[in-house]
Amino acid sequence: MLYDYSGYGASTGKPSESNTYADIEAVYECLETEYGVSQEDLILYGQSVGSGPTLHLASKLPRLRGVVLHSAILSGLRVLCHVKFTFCFDIYKNINKIKKVKCPVLVIHGTEDDVVNWLHGNGLWKMSREPYDPLWIKGGGHCNLELYPDYIRHLCNFLSWMVLQSQMFATKMLETKLCELLLTAPPPVALLGSAAAALVVFNGDAAVTVVVAAVFNGAAVVKEGPPMSEKREGFFNGGFV
Repeated sequence: MLYDYSGYGASTGKPSESNTYADIEAVYECLETEYGVSQEDLILYGQSVGSGPTLHLASKLPRLRGVVLHSAILSGLRVLCHVKFTFCFDIYKNINKIKKVKCPVLVIHGTEDDVVNWLHGNGLWKMSREPYDPLWIKGGGHCNLELYPDYIRHLCNFLSWMVLQSQMFATKMLETKLCELLLTAPPPVALLGSAAAALVVFNGDAAVTVVVAAVFNGAAVVKEGPPMSEKREGFFNGGFV
């Protein structure tokens, strides 16, 4: 979802730090209530000053999927001059909020950015709790990074990695449930996992056969144990095994 801050584009009102924070919170509330989007399925993207409201919201969502910071700033004052301390009158204090973000963070910055120095992006990347491999675009400026092939390639790699991490997490959860079942399951036991995965455990007299199926992108991956001494009927993914 794309939107305009107050006072920008088609949005009315006056631009201010507090208004940009209120704007992004309103957008998130809309996604959550009107479209049923949970924070686990949401990746926030903030460019330049937009990194301020992005990190503001990200610091409040502990289960957020991911964050992309494009030509981001450490703080408003640090764009104008090099300071070692954060002053009370500074704005968009990303340098403080990045440490509260608990999800993977991808930082993209041009090495020749003459508006927001590359050191801003590098600093945010170093302070991230879960930093993803950054992209430093050699020769890139402040408003032209999208023109470089590496930009799209690296962004797609990040998204693919996020999908893979979700699949690995789902598999790990299935394996954990499987171990619990093996310790406590009376015959037969069936456990439905995610919308695209299921576990079925059959406990035979002389052997245990375990069928684990996980569906990734429409393809089923099946692992099965030793043959059963006695076949039992169990419900699996809408059919019978």
